[in-house]
Amino acid sequence: MSAKVWLVGAGPGDPELLTLKAVRALHAADVVMIDDLVNPAVLEHCPNARIVPVGKRGGCRSTPQDFIHRLMLRYARQGKCVVRLKGGDPCIFGRGSEEAEWLGVRGIEVELVNGITAGLAGATNCGIPLTLRGVARGVTLITAHTQDDSSLNWSALARSGTTLVVYMGVAKLEDIRSSLMTGGLDSRTPVAMIENASLPHQRELRSTLTSMYEDALAFELKSPAILVIGEVAAAGGSWKCTDTTVSTQPENKQVIRRGR
Repeated sequence: MSAKVWLVGAGPGDPELLTLKAVRALHAADVVMIDDLVNPAVLEHCPNARIVPVGKRGGCRSTPQDFIHRLMLRYARQGKCVVRLKGGDPCIFGRGSEEAEWLGVRGIEVELVNGITAGLAGATNCGIPLTLRGVARGVTLITAHTQDDSSLNWSALARSGTTLVVYMGVAKLEDIRSSLMTGGLDSRTPVAMIENASLPHQRELRSTLTSMYEDALAFELKSPAILVIGEVAAAGGSWKCTDTTVSTQPENKQVIRRGR
């Protein structure tokens, strides 16, 4: 594994959701460049590696991408095994393919290791199936934050008939609601908002498209959080494993808290 860069998905936060391949790469690492959203507990798998924080978070000071590229290149050219440790999956809103391409054209061997993405883990922990026979035949992963501030085709998304899983959308809840309703999505469509997916302090808020902005304000929803929009968001299987569930009933706006 020497002189190689591994782009590794650390998963949504629960260290037990690491893959065996991710653990193997961490064991071999000389240097681990770690994102902000990665749970530090996963670093127990690389006790002898040099840890370099290179985080990026909305609204916070971020490490420039060009600096990250050049740092990976420098360590690799020194003959070190480098792990670029990313939250979730490196190729789902994680720039994994960009970094792999940049290193590859400079002659650096790269391997990507998938991680469980927050949209999947958060929904599962709340008893929400992202696809469900007879209800949702597909799922669409989207980000509300784009590099060039371009707008998504919300009308097409509203008509897609798929479950929508929205990343980086907490600051744009009102815009998301307005765009989807303008695009034709029923205002009564169930919505689940899941904060800190898979972690012990995960929180969940159930609402509807028309009420989600006001409900999120009252709930003090904070990033990192994902939105699940679609009929499956009304599900709540007996197998769900969140510590706290908050359900907002559209009829009377009662907030109901349930334990495990």
